[in-house]
Amino acid sequence: MALNGVGVLQFGLFRPGMRRSWALRRCVSEAPFPGKRWLVAGLGNHGMPGTRHSVGMAVVGQIARRLGVAESWARDSRCAADLALAPLGDAQLVLLRPRRLMNVNGRSVAQAAELFGLAAEEIYLVHDELDKPLGKLALKLGGSARGHNGVRSCISCLKSSAMPRLRVGIGRPTHPNMVEAHVLGCFSPEEQELLSPLLDQATDLLLDHIRTRSLGL
Repeated sequence: MALNGVGVLQFGLFRPGMRRSWALRRCVSEAPFPGKRWLVAGLGNHGMPGTRHSVGMAVVGQIARRLGVAESWARDSRCAADLALAPLGDAQLVLLRPRRLMNVNGRSVAQAAELFGLAAEEIYLVHDELDKPLGKLALKLGGSARGHNGVRSCISCLKSSAMPRLRVGIGRPTHPNMVEAHVLGCFSPEEQELLSPLLDQATDLLLDHIRTRSLGL
């Protein structure tokens, strides 16, 4: 299954025209959502789909497909990101993929949070995790960045560490000097076999958690 073709890690990125981006901004500004709203940010490097470091974007792309908004991505220059709005029961998700490099993803997340009036606790970060093997997931409720530069950027820009994070394991290479090449590299053919169920599992875990919180449980 190809990472950059029509396979599971195709992010569905496109460059919509001005009209679609304007329409999304108009909808947000003129029709505030009456229910609970959550921001789900897939962290990664813009322009580098299919790499291990951008697996958070792949998860958010899968969420968009699951919720039927995969064709609704719109580029919003106010937060330098691709955005899609998705219903989830009585709640609404603001799906976000920064159009910036990982180390400054926090700027896009913070700008979107301000735009939608969301607090740090209402923002989910989805990102790769070196210290978990591929195929393993963990939902972390706030805390330190644990060495992840994208999370560190979000903490700095939001001035909070309260954001829940869905950590998607990508495994750590055996030698420290190989870390950069590992995270910036594409998944091997063997690893790709694990990705389709992993993206589904990540989507299930995140949506179930948001549904529970939306009900106040």
